[in-house]
Amino acid sequence: MAQDVRDPGADYLAFWRERHLSTLTTLRPDGTPHVVPVGVTYEPETRLARVITGKNSTKVANILAAGPDGARVAVCQVQGRRWATLEGVATVRTEADRVADAVGRYAARYERTPAPNPDRIVIEIAVDRTLGRG
Repeated sequence: MAQDVRDPGADYLAFWRERHLSTLTTLRPDGTPHVVPVGVTYEPETRLARVITGKNSTKVANILAAGPDGARVAVCQVQGRRWATLEGVATVRTEADRVADAVGRYAARYERTPAPNPDRIVIEIAVDRTLGRG
């Protein structure tokens, strides 16, 4: 069920603040989907979702293979009958300040700070479609 990306509603946004794991779907160069569990944070004011990961992961390779304009991706979380999906264009960011910001957001949502990782990067998703059912 489509949601208004500019104003998906309080329940939808609350769901994205609760502690849930999600899946990230990227496309391999051959067009087949690659789906992995991830932690995601969502900033509705800027419509930016963030996933922290290692720079050598397959999901990063899939996004980079799509070219400099990024790759279409989806992140989805589910709990019982509730589900929410964020779709958009993902890019890989390596700047220390952006990675630190993403780690801080992750720590706040998941109530734990990830161990230091010099290979950590952040996947930023410019969200342009929201789907879900509360």
